[in-house]
Amino acid sequence: MAKRQPPSAQRAAEIAAVTGKPTLRTIAELTGLGVSTVSRALANAPQISKETRDLVRKVADDIGYLPDRAAQRLRTGRTNVISLLMDSHEEILGFGTSMLHGLTVALGGTPYHVIVTPNFGSDSPVDPVRFILRNRLADGIIFTRTEPFDPRVRLLLENGFPFVTHGRTEFSTPHAFVDFDNSAFAYEATQRLIAKGRRKIMIILPPKRLMFGQHLQHGFMNAIREAGVAHEIPDAVTLDSSAGEIRAFVRVRMGQPDGPDAFVCCGEISALATIAGLNDCGMVLGRQFDIVAKQTSRLLSEISTGVETIYEDLATAGEAMGKLLMRQIAGETADRLQILQPLQREIPMD
Repeated sequence: MAKRQPPSAQRAAEIAAVTGKPTLRTIAELTGLGVSTVSRALANAPQISKETRDLVRKVADDIGYLPDRAAQRLRTGRTNVISLLMDSHEEILGFGTSMLHGLTVALGGTPYHVIVTPNFGSDSPVDPVRFILRNRLADGIIFTRTEPFDPRVRLLLENGFPFVTHGRTEFSTPHAFVDFDNSAFAYEATQRLIAKGRRKIMIILPPKRLMFGQHLQHGFMNAIREAGVAHEIPDAVTLDSSAGEIRAFVRVRMGQPDGPDAFVCCGEISALATIAGLNDCGMVLGRQFDIVAKQTSRLLSEISTGVETIYEDLATAGEAMGKLLMRQIAGETADRLQILQPLQREIPMD
């Protein structure tokens, strides 16, 4: 059988001009396929051959076809939308971009697309989730910065709505998550500093309400107790403090007696701010102090080569969350949809 060829661009333009907004019937006329076949091909149905799916997708792209999502929702009860809730925090460089990139990769070849829902000005982090549920704006939700008994998780579990979190909780009911092993990170980072002969180690933690802060503190304190060295966990600043606030805090603290000589930095912003504050005091990295930092980009290694780093792959986390969410939407149970990312000691090559 001869391979079916897509129509010429001129023919596609002629039909689109006559019919107005491209529809499934427009694609059917251009390809010689039935409307139902076109619909199933665009939905990536496995019963339709790859050759036909590729043909239909190419014609749809050529004529600028966009599905009527309102009609889709009425017909199927689905929106084909995944909502990524984003918070306004600065401790991790490129956090949202990396997450979004990975999530987009995971959704490639599916009918789903991502809508970013900001959570910057809401009085409560649960408000955007409640709005999405009430108005049926998405088929699944992904969000970050979980709390031990996160009200967003509680609401979604109660409603049986698909979701994946970046971070764990303490709920007894299992839910889908992808998390970085922050306890292992803090433990290894502290051990490295102790091995360098440092005797008093500081860590700046996230706000106490956040679950990953508990994991960081657990790993940090385990290493501290094992070695019997001094430590410091400041209350005046957190990872949510601005770079300027952290720099000023470090500068003032190092002007006081019994200052730390080593720092575990849980993000690149806090690492750079800490280095700047120490430099303000005339201190030199590798001499008067050492740092081990969590790294999510190449920036820290390139501008401050004396800092030891441990890598967290946010793009991979985003891709994993997208894949877990697709499996959950397809009916897989949450207890099979949980990933704890291990430490990476080197940034993967591009």
